[in-house]
Amino acid sequence: MNESRMVDLFIIGGGINGAGIARDAAGRGLSVILCEKDDLAQGTSSRSGKLVHGGLRYLEYYEFRLVREALIEREVLLNSASHIIWPMRFVLPHSPDDRPAWLVRLGLFLYDHLGGRKKLPGTRSLDLRRDPEGAPIMDQYTKGFEYSDCWVDDARLVVLNAVAAAEKGAEILTRTACTSARRENGGWTIQMRNEWTGETRTVRARVVVNAGGPWVNDIVGRVAGSNSRRNVRLVKGSHIIVPKFWEGRHAYLVQNHDKRVIFINPYEGDKALIGTTDIPYDGAPEEVRADESEIEYLLAVVNRYFKEKLRREDVLETFSGVRPLFDDGQGNPSAVTRDYTFDLDETDGAPLLSVFGGKITTFRKLSEHAIEKIAKFFPAMGGNWTRGATLPGGEIENADFIQFAEDLRRAHPWMPRPLVHHYGRLYGARVGKIIGSATSLAGLGRHFGADLYEAEVRYLIAHEWAMTPDDILRRRTKQGLHLSEGERSAFAAWFEADRAKSA
Repeated sequence: MNESRMVDLFIIGGGINGAGIARDAAGRGLSVILCEKDDLAQGTSSRSGKLVHGGLRYLEYYEFRLVREALIEREVLLNSASHIIWPMRFVLPHSPDDRPAWLVRLGLFLYDHLGGRKKLPGTRSLDLRRDPEGAPIMDQYTKGFEYSDCWVDDARLVVLNAVAAAEKGAEILTRTACTSARRENGGWTIQMRNEWTGETRTVRARVVVNAGGPWVNDIVGRVAGSNSRRNVRLVKGSHIIVPKFWEGRHAYLVQNHDKRVIFINPYEGDKALIGTTDIPYDGAPEEVRADESEIEYLLAVVNRYFKEKLRREDVLETFSGVRPLFDDGQGNPSAVTRDYTFDLDETDGAPLLSVFGGKITTFRKLSEHAIEKIAKFFPAMGGNWTRGATLPGGEIENADFIQFAEDLRRAHPWMPRPLVHHYGRLYGARVGKIIGSATSLAGLGRHFGADLYEAEVRYLIAHEWAMTPDDILRRRTKQGLHLSEGERSAFAAWFEADRAKSA
């Protein structure tokens, strides 16, 4: 198919920045196409530490503007999507061998006050010998601190932004590569190819936004035939997943001798997510893997603080992502800024806006700033609107998820509590789209194990661009972590057979 439709904005990249910009732009009345060569959030945006946070350690590098913006955004996002974002308390055992206690206290004071905190409780000091949070910590660590940040289902955050963009008129194309973008007659002529069918398509666009993440420079040069004065620096961050080894819903943040801080977070109920590393990376972003040396590093940091010692065989799964950080010339990967910047190239009256850097927490503000950069080309578009808006499913009264979950359980007493929690957390106020008219578990269709039923799978295929088993088991849900190897194989076989039948 060859088409010459003209759109206002063509966005390359289906990570958090691309999806956020698509949502923002479509809500202002712009016509938008977003294309992603793989699945939504398949790259960096599903391989984060799953936190909406200000970045406590960034204070050490004097990133006050970034931390303030992130802290403000933390509560904006919490209000917009309390089903996939929720408060979490972090326990920081103090080691006198590393940062001095006064410096940690000062950092936490700034953290509490820089961003106008309203909802989240502030910092408190802990006596790890008496307070229950100190129970799993080795006896030599007697002093600690507890502070607040938020947890987020990162991949769902991306998908929900894409859903919101589509509901406002944007066209979301996954498994579709942008193969060429050329300036012609004061605009762009863009060619795309569906990676599965081989079908090609041509569109015209007034402005192109390059939100390619680790591929941003490649898109500027190879796809758009242009140049940028800015570069990204690729830094690999790896995580490990192990069985949870402490009581309580709180997380831990520990300092290592090399000044890195490592998060140890409760994950999916009975597991723990531990990370991250910070290693320069010069390979292909799609081939990134956690090295054994990184796994050993993370285990060693945890074992330095906790009574229960983790072993290599405790590692259930690993994942690694490539952070596309704006290259600010810093030698230490941990010191490279997590802030973002833009490069606007207006050659021949065909603007190309490239996004460099950024982090999950500040995606909404980044999206606003991106639209402001190109606002002069669309004088009739609407103004800023996302700050007070909810994401799909976030239309929960008073953003009170606990009350919402209780109401959901009363409305569907036949549903086991874990399933109510699973549906509530992923779909929020839109959970009815999954349950439909079902009045029993049988009404949800085939059961694949854990909390995965056919009704949810059908919804994800129809409404959230899920096209492979991994799209569902790893990104739309985390049910792959709860299914046995046999159940995962059986699900994949059913999925492929069902797909072939409906083709």
